[in-house]
Amino acid sequence: MRPHEFSEKVSELAARREPFAMATVTRAEGSTLAKPGFKILIDLEGRIVAGTFGGGCPEGPIVELARRAMEDGANRVVRIHLVDAAGSVAGMATAPSEDEIYVETDCGGTLEVHVEPMLPAERLVIVGQGGKDDIEEMLVRFAKALEFEVWVVDPNPHLADRPDHLVTAALPDPPVLHLGSRDSVVLLTKGERDAEVLARLLPEPVRYLGMLASRHRRDKALEELAARGVPAELRGKLRSPIGLDIGAKHPAEIALAILAEVVATKYHKSPGAHPAGPAPAHAPG
Repeated sequence: MRPHEFSEKVSELAARREPFAMATVTRAEGSTLAKPGFKILIDLEGRIVAGTFGGGCPEGPIVELARRAMEDGANRVVRIHLVDAAGSVAGMATAPSEDEIYVETDCGGTLEVHVEPMLPAERLVIVGQGGKDDIEEMLVRFAKALEFEVWVVDPNPHLADRPDHLVTAALPDPPVLHLGSRDSVVLLTKGERDAEVLARLLPEPVRYLGMLASRHRRDKALEELAARGVPAELRGKLRSPIGLDIGAKHPAEIALAILAEVVATKYHKSPGAHPAGPAPAHAPG
């Protein structure tokens, strides 16, 4: 693959907001096909989508390391020893850590490889109703302070702070948003488009999907989705009402409560709210 084609693949994955990892040979010893500077790209499914190490010998172990790196976001430097069968067995029995890998092959030599996860920014997507909304405005302000990339989908936004990306549309378009596992979505639709918006977003692989609503309004939207044939498994992904129970009453406090729950979900904490189940109600019906 030519250098510009490799760069184009990186740009393509980044534009689609897809996690991937780049593995680069930083040192080579012995008779290895791979040389310093050889690179491969590994996608979230563990497929090598660009580049080569010169052959399949060292690439398999790197794929597994890359997948773990994409899970925890940590860089790794690993030494891969390309040895015969006896050397592989002996090495695996005595290897001091996962940073030393022994691969049975006729290639010979040792590679030092840097594995770098390339993850999309943590993102908050706010779907608004249009018009002045103090909670929407506070969510944008606080989320940017928390270093989220903030996207707003709103047909008629009135915001003092500009989000990172603004989509002036009444309904979210998932192919445009490229939603993924590092995204959190908050719905401020106020009843008019609840079911239609949820029908579009529930199938998406987002980390968090919450709707600011009373239990009554939530139940009405879920009943409409059930009538449309949306599976219970998808309907159960919805969090509503949303926000940690901090006694919030004012717009800034409500936005704070919502973002506290978003952050808790990001770090795999259990703040007490449950998908489509009992949770503090912070919004009017």
